[in-house]
Amino acid sequence: MDTATPAVTVALHDGTSVIASSGQVDARRHGELLLPAVDRVLAEAGTKLDAVTDVVVGVGPGPYTGLRVGLVTAATFASALSVPVHGLCTLDGLAYAAGLEGLEGPFAVATDARRKEVYWAQYEDARTRTGEPAVDRPADIAGALAGLPVVGAGAVLYPDAFPDARGPEHVAAGALAALAAERLAAGQEFLEPRPLYLRRPDAQVPKNYKVVTPQ
Repeated sequence: MDTATPAVTVALHDGTSVIASSGQVDARRHGELLLPAVDRVLAEAGTKLDAVTDVVVGVGPGPYTGLRVGLVTAATFASALSVPVHGLCTLDGLAYAAGLEGLEGPFAVATDARRKEVYWAQYEDARTRTGEPAVDRPADIAGALAGLPVVGAGAVLYPDAFPDARGPEHVAAGALAALAAERLAAGQEFLEPRPLYLRRPDAQVPKNYKVVTPQ
């Protein structure tokens, strides 16, 4: 599952292929949409939650509130089922999906970070990220990514900075699950299922409270 972007996406993978998936783009309803999506996927696959052997969750980067919905849900399922939970970078899932659609490297991935910024990373190919994810203004990284295809909604939003925008725009849990299945089979390590924020949340505690003294 992944809720790091406006897409609320869930998939079930049997180790060989995706057997059911669900995706809906709505940046304001992650908490409302995620559990029904899980129910739909399980029903489509004709199975129950207790058949799940591993939980995979996108850790971002992404905005604070939406990202936490997926991470908390994944951790809760893993605890209730006594199964491991594996973290994957959401940008890696988008890169892998682009590779499935035929894109060859090098390229970059960019998602909408709001505040006129993008979360981004550069890739040698669909499975190999060449650095750590970052958050920047599109104009500040346009030169570094000049001539490269850029995958994701961040590229679509800023065509002046990223003229060679490619799909998919949003991450799909099916691609995330397929990438995780490959890594599990190869015995590779995963990220901790902790949020990758890259910056402070939009909502913050006010610094200067107005003092009100009872008379």
